[in-house]
Amino acid sequence: MHLRSHHPYPSRRSAVSADNMVATSHPLAAQAGLSMLSRGGNAIDAALAAAITLTVVEPTGNGIGSDAFAILWDGGELHGLNASGRSPAGWSPDRFDGLQKMPFHGWESVTVPGAVSAWVSLSEKFGRLPFESLFEPAIGYAENGFAVSPVIAALWQRGAAQLAKQPGFAGTFMPEGRAPVAGEYFSSPGHATTLQRIAETRGKAFYEGEIAEAIVAFAQKHNAALSLEDLATHQADWCGTISKGFDDVTLHEIPPNGQGIAALMGLGILSHTNIRDLGADDPQAFHLQIEAMKLALRDAEHYVADLDHMRNITVADLLDDGYLAARAKEIDTARATDFGVGAPRQGGTVYLTAADASGMMVSFIQSNYAGFGSGVVVPGTGVSLQNRGAGFSLNPLSQNRVGPRKRPFHTIIPGFLMGSAGPVMSFGVMGGPMQAQGHVQMVLRTQLFDQDPQMAVDAPRWRVTEGLGVACETTMPRDVLEALRAMGHQVSLEAPDNAFGFGGAQLIHRLPGRGYVAGSDPRKDGMAVGF
Repeated sequence: MHLRSHHPYPSRRSAVSADNMVATSHPLAAQAGLSMLSRGGNAIDAALAAAITLTVVEPTGNGIGSDAFAILWDGGELHGLNASGRSPAGWSPDRFDGLQKMPFHGWESVTVPGAVSAWVSLSEKFGRLPFESLFEPAIGYAENGFAVSPVIAALWQRGAAQLAKQPGFAGTFMPEGRAPVAGEYFSSPGHATTLQRIAETRGKAFYEGEIAEAIVAFAQKHNAALSLEDLATHQADWCGTISKGFDDVTLHEIPPNGQGIAALMGLGILSHTNIRDLGADDPQAFHLQIEAMKLALRDAEHYVADLDHMRNITVADLLDDGYLAARAKEIDTARATDFGVGAPRQGGTVYLTAADASGMMVSFIQSNYAGFGSGVVVPGTGVSLQNRGAGFSLNPLSQNRVGPRKRPFHTIIPGFLMGSAGPVMSFGVMGGPMQAQGHVQMVLRTQLFDQDPQMAVDAPRWRVTEGLGVACETTMPRDVLEALRAMGHQVSLEAPDNAFGFGGAQLIHRLPGRGYVAGSDPRKDGMAVGF
């Protein structure tokens, strides 16, 4: 990988190099992480301080009531953490009888929030600084206020229009009867108090104490199923990673219930094509990637579920190299295809990354799922609750069918790339179904096409949709768009948005010998910083 002084994509940012790095979607969060490194903390301390700060300054994508996942290199070993919550014990399938799909907002979309358990687990196992110290920047911004950034202001406006009538939303996020505008200061004293109690009790107040009681009392007021026992029995799981190689590198993802397996499948399918003979912006390279991801996503959406419930079609079945080679043969190199679900076996947010001079690298993601999530906010606490329950299926034949104390299909995934000599890149591309597709695009651009992290982040992106559909950014070269249409792709053009359509990427790539180089997505307000 070579650092570039210029490139053909529309961005004025340059890659950032340093011995200690943090890359996030918000400048205040990036600086919170960097401040922990300057105090003598490590990459975990930096990642957690940034994540906790993001619950305050970027409430449009995450909150205290989020879920989280992490992959980290501790200097000698790779670890994976699944801190996504399970459904309430009261969520039997018949609770949702008569519905065509799971509710997307409100209490009936809320599963147990897991992000707080991720903060505690990561700090206890790998952190260097006192747990309470990690909360100081976030508490300061919640108490004293912060100036709302332009991208967040636009998303806030959009969320308020949709969620103003959800329980507790307006009282917390519309203090003047409206969403704050860019540059306006916003504070949330209740959020600060909640973070203080989480810090003092190492998360116990959230899952067993007064915060848990406030959450459940509000749930009961609205006839929701979430109980104290649901919260008290939650635990984050050290789950390891699953992986797939592509030439000299290996992509690692969190095992299901997340969609990371789709990125592995897409990369595995591409390894059986001629993509190595093509250039980064060759229309044929785009065609092969789009087709591979369609194949992977069709399978992931059908088969992926809580790992304990993937008994018919397993992870090994989906990642079998013979199966992926067979799927690759289904790609018509000249025409777009509307693929169906495969038969593996006869018989399926906010992102940040940090790295330190000792060699520790962290890939961390936490999310409410759809913007502000369920829209439900527990009064006086600042706790906005995710809507991950929307990820369940109501199909009785699905491994992902809704049921009690079960993890739903998740879109949020951290990525980590390993090489023969150790860690290569910690990275992620937040943004719903874009994430697995974004992981494949980032791996190929940095590893196969030799682009530096900022160049890879700046490049125009695509996203497969339904059938033959593919959404492309308006910055995509005209000749590429014309070639894709000629091959039968139903191309729709979208501006590089400030929401989640094409994701928000953050990358930290290890340099040979010493240090790192990082890139931060210009589609967001964030930045890569280091020293």
